[in-house]
Amino acid sequence: MWTVVYIAPNRVIADMMKELLENEGILTMLRPIEAPHFGASGSVEVLVPESEIEEAHEIIASSFGKQY
Repeated sequence: MWTVVYIAPNRVIADMMKELLENEGILTMLRPIEAPHFGASGSVEVLVPESEIEEAHEIIASSFGKQY
């Protein structure tokens, strides 16, 4: 099962997060939250397999700090 580990404010940040996690070997999927007419400016969920949640959170926290 896929689980949301981060909600990016836009597609650019979501793509950066996906690249970060995939470079660490974590499968990552993006899912837009907003209606399609928002395009790249809408919020995007970053999802990972349930078994990778803890590792993904550690990677995000070490890269972006506890404020993510």
